[in-house]
Amino acid sequence: MSFLHKLGIGIGTATGREVSRPITQTGRTRNVSSAPAVGSTRPPEAPNSTRISNGLKELLWNLDGLGHGTLLDLGPAWQTTISFFIERGFRVSSEDILREWKDFLKEEEVRLNDVRVVSETVDMTPAGRAARFLESNLQYPRASFDAVLVWDLIDYLEPALAKQTIANLTELLRPGGVVFALFHSKKPEGFQRYRIADSNSLQIISASVLCPAQRVYQNREIQDLFGRFRTMKSFVSRDQLRETLFIK
Repeated sequence: MSFLHKLGIGIGTATGREVSRPITQTGRTRNVSSAPAVGSTRPPEAPNSTRISNGLKELLWNLDGLGHGTLLDLGPAWQTTISFFIERGFRVSSEDILREWKDFLKEEEVRLNDVRVVSETVDMTPAGRAARFLESNLQYPRASFDAVLVWDLIDYLEPALAKQTIANLTELLRPGGVVFALFHSKKPEGFQRYRIADSNSLQIISASVLCPAQRVYQNREIQDLFGRFRTMKSFVSRDQLRETLFIK
């Protein structure tokens, strides 16, 4: 049985990191077309549903008046999400961590099947894999961002990687920075992606599974993961999604 099959992860195609260009704000909302994102973005897809997001409204309230802010989106580089924040004067970076994690595991399997490295001492513990993955991902200067969109990423990462990812994100945030995250209250039946619809709602898009859900976090466990943040605020809805904001 292969290394990926043991983890319940299939093989898929890869996409690279995509980063938008910063724009200069002059007191007016700039047209999105005047500040296009660098690199390709995902093609438009019909959203499965739209949900009111109290967490998004709270995020925007915390970012109001920031001016030239910086935001990191840990999901696909949706043009609608990029444009939404660019129009508000933000410089947006996108890094699809779940896809990068899947690609990393694929590369790990190939490497470990190479007879030339069989004799190498490779730490195959979850902590060891997490350390190797983060050596080449989430590589930004300290205090680079005012906000991070985590979405439901944490539920799909191995717990050791989730813990280290949050620790890294904490270092990437400036004092007063905000993390917007989603947590499932039970194991999700399908795999979803998220993008901004407007200032009050999110679009939820069904997608092919990249990684199986790893854990359903209880409230105390979430508080422990984000223990270095001074404020936590949650919004629980009927669709088994808990929207949570953490302020550093």
